[in-house]
Amino acid sequence: MTEGKARLQGKVAIVTGAGSSGPGYGTGKAASALFAREGARVLLVDREPERAEETSAIIAEEGGEASVFEADVTSSDDCRAMVEAAVQRYGRLDALMNNVAVIKTGNVVEVDEDDWDTAMDVNLKGMMLASKHAIPAMAESGGGSIVNISSVEAVRSGTFAPLTPYSVSKGGVATLTISMAVQHGRENIRANCIMPGFIYTPMVAPLLSEEMRSLRARCAPLGVEGTAWDVARAALFLASDEARWITGVALPVDAGLLAASPLSMLPYLRE
Repeated sequence: MTEGKARLQGKVAIVTGAGSSGPGYGTGKAASALFAREGARVLLVDREPERAEETSAIIAEEGGEASVFEADVTSSDDCRAMVEAAVQRYGRLDALMNNVAVIKTGNVVEVDEDDWDTAMDVNLKGMMLASKHAIPAMAESGGGSIVNISSVEAVRSGTFAPLTPYSVSKGGVATLTISMAVQHGRENIRANCIMPGFIYTPMVAPLLSEEMRSLRARCAPLGVEGTAWDVARAALFLASDEARWITGVALPVDAGLLAASPLSMLPYLRE
């Protein structure tokens, strides 16, 4: 890479869930802004287009290039149209960040079947459908990078409430990522996923008290709360050519949470 060159210069990216569900930055909004800062032209996809318009305005103010596309990722037709729009508007497709997710709670005894189905459709099927239509366009462009947002909940259970539907769907995201990495590697398509830890975003803000926010931060070795920007920076790396030899990886972005046992954090939790 030439020194001083923007890390995504000349690339075209789709980010799903590119708006935030409330004030501040969610992972999709932060990643979209960061991708654009690094030279990418970004298709901002959201089921609520007014949310993506906020992201688009921020990118425009910073001199970047982006446009909004309304889509429901659980619809194959919408996902096909989304990819077609990116190619029509920008001429190619190099990166896809699958970011849309909903939180559904309950253990297997308590869970509502409709909540279970919604979590699987939005959090897992949506990523499959977006990738299904993006991969041929990426291959036509010479290859590309898919970044899926999973969660530490994919491999650990235990947060502010039982999240079985959410956790299982995020585990499926990790498996989907591995499958795509292996099956599409010869098309020069990389697939990786990020497992965020206890980050603070508009999606979780209504669910957390200040006490719970403090406890979540103290659970991990670094002892500081994560933000959407921490996830966005990891997504930028995986989308860029700097990660050209990395595929099939589930990358924790979690302040070391997965590395620590509960007992090792006990002194900090008692503070």
